Amino acid sequence: MNILFIHQNFPGQFVHLAPALAALPGVRVAALTLQKGRSGTWKGVRIIRYGLSRGTTRDIHPWVLDVESKVIRAEACFHAALKLREAGFRPDVIIAHPGWGESLFIKEVWPTARLGIYCEFYYHARGADVGFDPEFPVRDPGEACRLKLKNVNNQMHFEIADAGISPTHWQADTFPQPFRASIEVIHDGIDTDRVSPDDSARLRIGERLSLSRDEPVVTFVNRNMEPTRGYHIFMRALPAILRDNPRARVILVGGDGKGYGAMAPDGTSWKDLFVAEVRPAISDADWRRVHFVGKIPHDQFVTLLQVSTVHVYLTYPFVLSWSLLEAMSAGCAIVGSDTAPLHEAIRPDETGHLVNFFDPGAVAERVTALLGDAAERHRLGRNAREFARANYDLARVCLPRQLAWVKRLTNR
Repeated sequence: MNILFIHQNFPGQFVHLAPALAALPGVRVAALTLQKGRSGTWKGVRIIRYGLSRGTTRDIHPWVLDVESKVIRAEACFHAALKLREAGFRPDVIIAHPGWGESLFIKEVWPTARLGIYCEFYYHARGADVGFDPEFPVRDPGEACRLKLKNVNNQMHFEIADAGISPTHWQADTFPQPFRASIEVIHDGIDTDRVSPDDSARLRIGERLSLSRDEPVVTFVNRNMEPTRGYHIFMRALPAILRDNPRARVILVGGDGKGYGAMAPDGTSWKDLFVAEVRPAISDADWRRVHFVGKIPHDQFVTLLQVSTVHVYLTYPFVLSWSLLEAMSAGCAIVGSDTAPLHEAIRPDETGHLVNFFDPGAVAERVTALLGDAAERHRLGRNAREFARANYDLARVCLPRQLAWVKRLTNR
């Protein structure tokens, strides 16, 4: 059997599934990717890199910019697939992340191959991330029109895909019927054996920052510091957290790029914008206990979760981050936002505490209460880890279900 993966940044969400399939007897696995420098073989997967021949048109209508971008990527992938076919490769199954459009025309090359797509998110003008935060209202009345066109890529994939897979029920439910009925909910999986509690964990970041479980540590993680992931809310909770917990250190992990939402205004970054807002309310001594560590290697990130006393995770109604589930697996006591994506993982007062997303005071109050209650932290952390192992464990739960999904896709 031949299996082809398509992901602009392979392996991405297929980091476990692709090598697991490549390890099966009689299975050949290849991957088409735009990622630079990834050619050759990776964990048994033959990687074929291709490039784009052009960029988007200058001054194109903004509503169709996204459509053109995806067509450009789809065309490049189409020509790469033609070369692969000419070289003799015939996939029985194609598994693609369609979010950037690459797989739009793949069945023009291999019309009989079974296509399974990773269903990460279907865009909505209302009821999800767009318009959720009144502090950042949608000022362009044409935004709903733009999002309809942004979903053209999803809708064209519905016509050619044989099945879908989505990591959470909430994300799957953003997709419309009848295609929603073709989506199975199977998470990418968390290595709960590797990401586990360790009371002896110690972490050094740079020359001056050394952390252990001997002092209170509050952690907050974003891919990029931005409102979509509640960075502004957490920053506004900081003065009270620092004032009421004079020994606590606060560690913020993540970059200061664009992120999922809009760019920060006036050429600044969201990180700097909200630091400037809250800094006058924080003394110099307290500010020295706040550490922006940027993006760190995953091994360090796991150790950080192991030394974390309280972990804060906030998000708009949007894609659920792996970091929350890894924090649960590490046994963290979690304070999260009472938003829909968290409801599958955080059971209030059982696997964590949920607070109003828009209430920095409630965030600070919950963090302070947990910092002062070791028994409650232990209870929440134990329950969170048990829940993560039961529902998101990679080896025992998620990967076997993913492999079964591929088998069903093959047999359709």
